[in-house]
Amino acid sequence: MPPGAVPPGSGGFSGGAESWLDKLGGLRNTVRQELVARQLDEQIGAHFPQPAGAHARRRLRVLDIGAGQGTQALRLARAGHLVTGLEADPAMLSTLRAAVTAEPAEVRERFVVLRGDGRETGRHFGPACFDVVLCHGVLMYVPDPEPMLAALARVLTPGGLLSLLVRNGDALALRPALLGDWPAALAAFGSDSYTNRLGLNTRADRRGALTAILAGIGVPLHDWYGVRVFTDTASDTARAPRDPRELEQLLQAEDLAGRTDPYRAVAALLHLCGVRK
Repeated sequence: MPPGAVPPGSGGFSGGAESWLDKLGGLRNTVRQELVARQLDEQIGAHFPQPAGAHARRRLRVLDIGAGQGTQALRLARAGHLVTGLEADPAMLSTLRAAVTAEPAEVRERFVVLRGDGRETGRHFGPACFDVVLCHGVLMYVPDPEPMLAALARVLTPGGLLSLLVRNGDALALRPALLGDWPAALAAFGSDSYTNRLGLNTRADRRGALTAILAGIGVPLHDWYGVRVFTDTASDTARAPRDPRELEQLLQAEDLAGRTDPYRAVAALLHLCGVRK
């Protein structure tokens, strides 16, 4: 690293909120959120089956670290789960609170918003108090993932689900190469740092390294998916297709690629699901 350079992830998300919120309606975010929702529902259904003969879904306790605008957290709260959103960035915290306030009363009653850092969950929560913990798009903003993952493992119940969405370090060269940025593509080989589309200096993770960390903290990897195999090079201004049939075909192609080798290994993002022993 050059003298005076900022270590990857050490700057956090500071200053990225406005640009992130501007991109929410774009194609890339649409694909990300929809695929993660499908994959997450699949994992929750597998690990927390509905009791036979029950008329209501099992109510889970969910913690969303870095909940942002609350896309996944609010979706789970609307489904009847008890959700806590932990957010450190002041601008995103304000956005999350506004989004929760706009929900019907029964959803608001199931949603708690807290300001805090995922690495300090011990200050907010006791051990084994959540069935599901989401940590989506957060690890790239911390210099070392292990302390945060260990903190999240502590608050998971036995059999609880940890859902991670990370930048795929094994595919860092792919996007710049497909866009014809050869210097950036060459620099990406053997590196775990990159500048994201928000202009922030961030860090990528590799599946092998995260698998080892998860095993070490007692939340071994159970399943994993790729997210955004075909649409990662779309421009920030690209919008999702207006035709519902075309959009569904696009999502089906991305969903299938995210479950199929070798495509999922070169996805821009990895969705890793671990289960607490």
